Amino acid sequence: MDSTYSQSIAPAKVIRGDNAWEEGKQIIPLISQRALFLGRSDSTKKIRLNLIEDLKKNNVTTIPAELNHDCCEEDINQVYEIAQKNCCDGLIASGGGKVLDAGKLIADQLSIPCITIPLSASTCAGWTALANIYSPDGAYIKDKVLKGCPDLLIFDYNIVRKAPSRTLASGIADALAKWYEASLSSSSSNDGLVQQAVQMARVLRDQLFIDGFEALENPNSDAWIRVAEGCALSAGLIGGIGGAQCRAALAHPVHNGLTQLKFSPKALHGEIVAIGILIQLEIEGVYSKNLLAQQAKEQLIKFLSKINLPLSIESLGLKDITNIEIKKACEFILQNHSEIHNLPFPINEKELIESIAQFKRMESVMEANRIAKSK
Repeated sequence: MDSTYSQSIAPAKVIRGDNAWEEGKQIIPLISQRALFLGRSDSTKKIRLNLIEDLKKNNVTTIPAELNHDCCEEDINQVYEIAQKNCCDGLIASGGGKVLDAGKLIADQLSIPCITIPLSASTCAGWTALANIYSPDGAYIKDKVLKGCPDLLIFDYNIVRKAPSRTLASGIADALAKWYEASLSSSSSNDGLVQQAVQMARVLRDQLFIDGFEALENPNSDAWIRVAEGCALSAGLIGGIGGAQCRAALAHPVHNGLTQLKFSPKALHGEIVAIGILIQLEIEGVYSKNLLAQQAKEQLIKFLSKINLPLSIESLGLKDITNIEIKKACEFILQNHSEIHNLPFPINEKELIESIAQFKRMESVMEANRIAKSK
């Protein structure tokens, strides 16, 4: 039986390199002459002001706007009105994943071109035709499929290198999830593009394992380029080629469930996803009797530890997490529309709670791993 798929695979144009912005700022006037310029963080405000000044010199009028929260309905509606009121003919989003998601979504709603300028390699949000929507408190609500990928993505090494190393480590975890999740969610697919995307995810995983530590240690290395582009660009390409059959399984649903709880301090997206991958491998090993999953979990724990990513839920900023809170997260994870149902085996609430509970504290993670090794 024939099937028809509609996929948004990649931005119309990608500029990457040490001087990507120099080229990009010459192209932007061909796309938009009156652009809303969206950002958020105070720590990146100087970078954004420099970009705005450069655009002014290239005869692009910019209307600055900032998010007050994550990519949430309140901010989206506010910025939408600003763009509409100022008759913007394009939208430039410059920041981390949530700023990029908000910018893409607003541009999609207004049917105007979108330009993404990532200021870190923490996610592949600058690439994709997806936007994740959160509450003002940072709780995941839903994702939204957009009409297309951005019209232009500018990935300037010199700009992205200024981001804290923590954001790159977070991006590594998020990109690693492509392999761990897609290899499960697409395990029964006979679609050639999906199969090829999964193999790309495997190659990306290997590259991150090989180069990840050096990239964090030396931002001026070739390893940094391979890793940063792997996180911000290749991960998005894999999702674009693989489509809906090649995305989340359990790691991201765990992230979505844990965001329903109160963090102090707030964890980055990829940091939570890292715990989600470990929980997925735990469940895969126990409930599908996959011995390779246990070996993969041990390998991943060593790597995540080496690049200083959290290995327990409490180290994410969920101190003294209770079983009641874990149950609340699990109820969200197991909703009917959750991507957890992409798993090739069933899992119930009791099993999920027990698996997550093993990752509450660092000592419980280490003890569980020691017991597994001794079996």
